[in-house]
Amino acid sequence: MDACKHCFLLVFTFLYVTCTLASNPSYNVQSYGAKANGKSDSTKAFLAAWAAACASISPATVYVPSGRFLLGSATTFGGQTCKSKAIRFQIDGTIVAPSDYNVIGNADNWIKFVRVTGVSIIGGTLDAKGATLWSCKNSGKICPNGAGTLAFYNSNNVFIDGLSSKNSQKFHIRIESCHNAKLQGVKVSAARNSPNTDGIHVQSSTGVTILNSHIGTGDDCISIGPGNSNLWIENIACGPGHGISIGSLGWKEQEAGVQNVTVKTATFTGTQNGLRIKTWARPSNGFVKNVVFQHAVMSNVKQPIIIDQNYCPNNQNCPHQGSGVKISNIKYKDIHGTSATEVAMTFECSKTEPCRGITLDDINLMYKDHPAQASCSNAGGTSSGLVMPASCL
Repeated sequence: MDACKHCFLLVFTFLYVTCTLASNPSYNVQSYGAKANGKSDSTKAFLAAWAAACASISPATVYVPSGRFLLGSATTFGGQTCKSKAIRFQIDGTIVAPSDYNVIGNADNWIKFVRVTGVSIIGGTLDAKGATLWSCKNSGKICPNGAGTLAFYNSNNVFIDGLSSKNSQKFHIRIESCHNAKLQGVKVSAARNSPNTDGIHVQSSTGVTILNSHIGTGDDCISIGPGNSNLWIENIACGPGHGISIGSLGWKEQEAGVQNVTVKTATFTGTQNGLRIKTWARPSNGFVKNVVFQHAVMSNVKQPIIIDQNYCPNNQNCPHQGSGVKISNIKYKDIHGTSATEVAMTFECSKTEPCRGITLDDINLMYKDHPAQASCSNAGGTSSGLVMPASCL
């Protein structure tokens, strides 16, 4: 009897899996005319495969096989009319941008998802070919602003796993006005001198998790803009780049705040900053509160720990003003490593809204085999355990 039951369960399981797979359709972009030669524009084919998946009443897959597929124009995948609430982009190949940066250079984003629910991007590489635009910008010539590589706007339940993004013209991945997004195993790469190529930018979003990712770029590895809450960032390798930054904040006088952010287990190698909070020196009703920076290792980082509320590039639009952004309840715990400059810990807070509730616990930052220094202005808080450099709070 037990053997019969076992056989029945095996048959039932096989039939269930087979039927489930059969009921979840897959749409290969090559079936819609996409060419894997990296030269033929496959934009229409991608949009046709998306439309088919979108019309499915069950979970569906858009499949991008091995090879190089050119998306020759800025492309938007809209979800407003989708019946399916679980669309998987399975990318085994590489999606490439046009070689001429002008083609997408004036678009906000090269690949954009708007008002989607339950979209997953699994694997693959996005190659935006941004190097020629960086050269144009760095030469001082008149150039397009540049397009971000991948963006999600006003979307829910987004999942990105194992995606590589290389040589973006501007931001690599942008999550804005989204709820419940998880990014893991992401790899971002761009040259150290590539301007404004933030790795992952999050803004006006809740419930975003970023895990197990390696980011090397010319700007912030992860940047956290206004209006974010409940962010969890863990196991990040950053370098080159400008570190993990909350900000810049406070450009607008009426601006949503940032709260409940955890950055845990991160390594910074040769970066400009490590853990940074940055606000404009302008009036604002914004805030940053309830932030935990924990278990970070610094290796030759210029500014391992920094709060800068006097951000005012080129002394334009903000000279001699105090930042209105209120910063409170910021915890630094178990931050070790080496600083590339003598001052490893800087708290330059607002003269009009001083920082409150900064806590330091188990900090050990060295400069050339000697304890580094700390610098404080308008900052208050406490320290416990070993704190080197000595706290100036």
